[in-house]
Amino acid sequence: MFRKTALALTTAAAMISTTAFAGGHAKDIVDTAAGAGSFTTLLAAAEAAGLVDTLKSEGPFTVFAPTDEAFAALPAGTVEELLKPENKEMLAGILTYHVIAGKVMSTDLTDDMEATTVQGTTVMIDLDNGVMVDDANVTTADIEATNGVIHIIDKVIMP
Repeated sequence: MFRKTALALTTAAAMISTTAFAGGHAKDIVDTAAGAGSFTTLLAAAEAAGLVDTLKSEGPFTVFAPTDEAFAALPAGTVEELLKPENKEMLAGILTYHVIAGKVMSTDLTDDMEATTVQGTTVMIDLDNGVMVDDANVTTADIEATNGVIHIIDKVIMP
């Protein structure tokens, strides 16, 4: 019985790890997000803000990554306005508010913890009803990349 359980857990862990290491290649945060297929808006915004090279660098980084659905829930025209070249600085500020320097796994979080973002202000972590970052729910945690970790959130958080 123990041997079957251990084998099942090992198999499950191997299957989960293929997300970050598909095809035997280690993937950084950008490549991991691109491979997931639900972060096209986030990646387009990172490109427009000039942050892709930073997110592909050594890091480590912790990224609270809003899905395409989270961006779609913003008021009409918001994303299009932010993607304009004249709003690059504002967009970079919003995106860097979603990033913490260092690799913070879900097991490192504590209730009512404040974490300083790369943008310079803090986000509040709440563990009372699931895991929340400010007013966004973490829907999937601990997606490891070679240069950090991604936690998927259901809302774009604003500084």
